Amino acid sequence: MIERWKWFLIRISKRPWFRASLYSVLGIATALVALVAAPYIPEDVPAKIGSDAVDNILGVLASSMLAVTTFSLSIMVAAYGSATNNVTPRAISLLVEDTTTQNTLSTFVGSFIFSLVGIIALSTGLYGDNGRVVLFAATIIVVILVLYALLRWIDQLSGLGRVAETTARVEKAATRALCQRMEQPFLGGRPLEVDPKVLPGARPLYADKIGFVQHVDMPALGELTKAEDNAVYICVLPGIFVEPTQPIAWSVGIAEDCDTALRNAFVIGAQRTFDRDPRYGVVVMAEVASRALSPAINDQGTAIDVIGRGVRVLSHLSRPTPPEKPKFDRVFAPGLSVADMLDDFFTPIERDGAGVVEVGIRLQQALASLGRLGDAAMTLAANHHAQSALKRAEAGLSLPDDYQRVRQAAQETGLLETSR
Repeated sequence: MIERWKWFLIRISKRPWFRASLYSVLGIATALVALVAAPYIPEDVPAKIGSDAVDNILGVLASSMLAVTTFSLSIMVAAYGSATNNVTPRAISLLVEDTTTQNTLSTFVGSFIFSLVGIIALSTGLYGDNGRVVLFAATIIVVILVLYALLRWIDQLSGLGRVAETTARVEKAATRALCQRMEQPFLGGRPLEVDPKVLPGARPLYADKIGFVQHVDMPALGELTKAEDNAVYICVLPGIFVEPTQPIAWSVGIAEDCDTALRNAFVIGAQRTFDRDPRYGVVVMAEVASRALSPAINDQGTAIDVIGRGVRVLSHLSRPTPPEKPKFDRVFAPGLSVADMLDDFFTPIERDGAGVVEVGIRLQQALASLGRLGDAAMTLAANHHAQSALKRAEAGLSLPDDYQRVRQAAQETGLLETSR
């Protein structure tokens, strides 16, 4: 249960309103701290530093921060629209969760709230001369923070919503999720090597919602399987679509009154997320390439760039990882399928890029790179897609010379035999 709430808190903390709310509370607290600190200020200090100017500074800060915040929000909406049209709508969540953008906007909002509360407090006479000194010092600090946020915002705007920047974010998210999964290929449990349906006493556990599995609370399942005769066999990984007629797990030795606790260990939502779902990142990257290859955009360069990024992400599948010591001995889970990962990425690009000779050649080179990594499953899957891409190129390329170039590239990679 703790792991489940921890996951929810992480998801909430990535929402823009959460960080803006924290900065707003901090702005209010900063404006009111002068009331507490005023008695500790010497009486002659206000006359020396000219704290009377704080009224004008707060007025300028309040009006400018409101305008800057409104303008920044309009820029964000335009950037999200650009990414939706030119990249893929599935990448928007990464832009929304960007910490630099959230920190910048939250700084603007917090500064506006700080100046507004300060002006109200000054108008009501809450501050004496000593309180004005503290408020003046706090205002100077806030102005410095605003300047720093503005400089970072200028740098951020240079790439916000652009195709290359958004694609890089998707690659980073996919790599992070895949590396986390490779550290725990079975989610911290043991590998699922048998069909749980044939186990004596196994009971199916069905989902009570329709949607995608977003998270599996392994500690909660571990608590339910502490008894020696208890076990849980997970059938679905994060990213799998489930509905009430599909078993999400099988339990052995666990009472039926624990089924609700078992279901609660599976977080099901309307959309897939990047956090625990490495296949989703690969799917979104393939979508970027497919959109770039559409007749409306016709951007082969982006598709070739995405293929290179996909090779970097998928290469983590063949990297040796130390044997995982199961944290939950009685919980069994399936591992990632190398063939499925390559299917998710290469099949859409093979289909949509079949009529582009440059993409066909780059596909063969990328598949050859993955096939040479030494992993048997990777080599087998790469060989399958090399043949599939060549067949699609033969059907999609209208000029025989273009097909021969792709075929020659396939032969040079060593994944295909020289004779058909």
